[in-house]
Amino acid sequence: MEILKVSSKSAPNSVAGAIAGVIRETGTVELQAVGAGAANQAIKAVAIARGYLAPAGTDIICIPAFATVNIDGEERTAIKLIVEPR
Repeated sequence: MEILKVSSKSAPNSVAGAIAGVIRETGTVELQAVGAGAANQAIKAVAIARGYLAPAGTDIICIPAFATVNIDGEERTAIKLIVEPR
């Protein structure tokens, strides 16, 4: 499964395009976001990606979970969003 890392500075439209591309190619993508701003951008991107995929008849679902990631030698808790077709 491909992992897309989202930051608070990520452009939701760009992330949405990446989500749509990965969904079309492999079927499932995982987003990782550390912090409230990054989680906000990731959720917006999923909503936008849904609009990108809908005309082709693909509806997507989002499964939230927690993940532990290592950033600069420090363990942090991230929000993990698994996005897949319904």
